[in-house]
Amino acid sequence: MPLTTTGELVTRASAARAAVASFNVITLEHVEAVIAGAESVTAPVVLQVSENAVRFRGGHLLPLARAAVAAAERAAVPVALHLDHVQSETLLHQAADAGFSSVMYDAARLPYAENLAATRAAVDWAHARGLWIEAELGQIGGKNGRPPLDAHAPGARTDPDEARDFVADSGVDALAVAIGSAHAMTTRTATLDHALLKQLSAALDVPLVLHGSSGVPDGELTAAVAGGITKVNIGTALNIALTGAIRDHLADHPEAVDPRGYLTVAREAMTRTVARTLQVLGATTA
Repeated sequence: MPLTTTGELVTRASAARAAVASFNVITLEHVEAVIAGAESVTAPVVLQVSENAVRFRGGHLLPLARAAVAAAERAAVPVALHLDHVQSETLLHQAADAGFSSVMYDAARLPYAENLAATRAAVDWAHARGLWIEAELGQIGGKNGRPPLDAHAPGARTDPDEARDFVADSGVDALAVAIGSAHAMTTRTATLDHALLKQLSAALDVPLVLHGSSGVPDGELTAAVAGGITKVNIGTALNIALTGAIRDHLADHPEAVDPRGYLTVAREAMTRTVARTLQVLGATTA
């Protein structure tokens, strides 16, 4: 079916007090697994391409983006394409012509005033081209070379009053909030601050996004969605599934040289991870 938009999926999820899952993709196998997993449970889904993934592909956005668009257009469920954690204005300005309906512009590393100014400029550019835009406030950490952050450290969490002003002054369509998760976690041990989430949900009139969701246990994810999270980002969980499947396959088949063998089991493992995550989130009605 034709590409849908991230904004449409998030709006629909918000109306149902549910969440849409947004999976980071690096290879074509990631793309195929996310769509297959979504189809298996009849759920809409967002494919995310991060600036780090673009850097891995030699700085070229279009090869992976065009593959994702082609796969999405053959999907039996609604699929949107999102450009994630963009810091480069050059990359941001490629989004509109590459099939992306949304961008997460990441200036959270900057002091508040600079974050706001950079985000406001990105919002103005994006909205003029019909793009939905997400930003981040607080310190989620673990991204773009930043070390894994103590998500419970003083000052790491998103402040509700500051968030209210940031959303009003920047014009963003959604806000990623720091409530205890961290990017690139390989263990599911994050504890979320649900009291803070309740305050943020009451203070803001835009959808809230949870980054670093691979490190969040099932019960915490379910509670986060019930508390107001509308978009849930997952990346590392797919890479754990992929890498584990390849390691097991090569241990059992040390003579293997054809990548199709281990990439098949890797894709299947990621597909199961996607389906299970969507079921945990209750995102199973396309």
